[in-house]
Amino acid sequence: MTLGITVGKFYPFHLGHDYLIQSAKTQVNHLVVLVGYKPNETISGAIRANWIRQMHPDVEVIEVLDDLPEAPEPWALKALELLEGRQPDFAFTSELYGEPWAKAMGAIPITIDLDRQQFSISGTQLREDLARHWLMLTPPAKADFAQRICVLGVESSGTTTLAQALAEYYQTVWVPEYGRNYWEGRQYISQSEQWQSHEFLHIAQTQILMEDALALQANQRIICDTDPLATHIWHRRYLGFYNLELETIAQHRNYALYLLTEPDFEFVQDGTRESEHLRMEMHQWFREQLTKLGKFWVSLGGSPQKRLADAIAIINTLPNFPILKM
Repeated sequence: MTLGITVGKFYPFHLGHDYLIQSAKTQVNHLVVLVGYKPNETISGAIRANWIRQMHPDVEVIEVLDDLPEAPEPWALKALELLEGRQPDFAFTSELYGEPWAKAMGAIPITIDLDRQQFSISGTQLREDLARHWLMLTPPAKADFAQRICVLGVESSGTTTLAQALAEYYQTVWVPEYGRNYWEGRQYISQSEQWQSHEFLHIAQTQILMEDALALQANQRIICDTDPLATHIWHRRYLGFYNLELETIAQHRNYALYLLTEPDFEFVQDGTRESEHLRMEMHQWFREQLTKLGKFWVSLGGSPQKRLADAIAIINTLPNFPILKM
């Protein structure tokens, strides 16, 4: 069995890194990827390692504390130590240090895209300006960096209209409301008005899965038409009380901004809505829970055009991305 090894910061994980790993995998039976990290860096080594695992579940990823001199020999010794007696046959890199590093391990050096002909990008360029080089990020990195905006509100308050309009404006993904589909799927069973807590937990967890899946395709922002906090409130509507597990899930979801749509126009019955009599009361529940959980939120009212314009104005004031410290 042939063993290959590569090393890098992957800070952040871009398409050039992905090309290196993909190319290396085709030339060996097993590939080890070393992810060097420093404790003070903005994005942890664990997160970067998981980006690689998502894209390449068939490679072995090892996190390595970057406390060594920037020289081939110390890193060769560290790599051999981490390989625990396994001798690498090939060492793959896209950098000039690759050949001396490989030779210090007794491996054959293979350089891939040294001149950046396939992907003209570097980690330095991305750290300096993520927005400009966004398309060079791998999908898992995009998902973690993308700014998440959540639109929520009571029935017939314009949440979906606003979410879709924002996604169209920013040319990005929007995440539909799974709970609505779940409700429609169960509406013809006997005693459909009776709900169980586990159903709301399922709705919240599936909503998260949908959001995280679509985040891989995000164009700098993700627009979410609901979140587990809304599911938490619907649990109260149908069961009469809040659920602590749902509240905990909602508390740990991070959004840059919540947009709460005001029910300031006549209720529109679309054949599925059944909470008109609780509309204003539930709107107050949303306000209370957003405040209780310490969320950053604003309320939007008026025409669809005014709501969209106000939302864009607020979103454009938000900081886009974290500063990636070295």
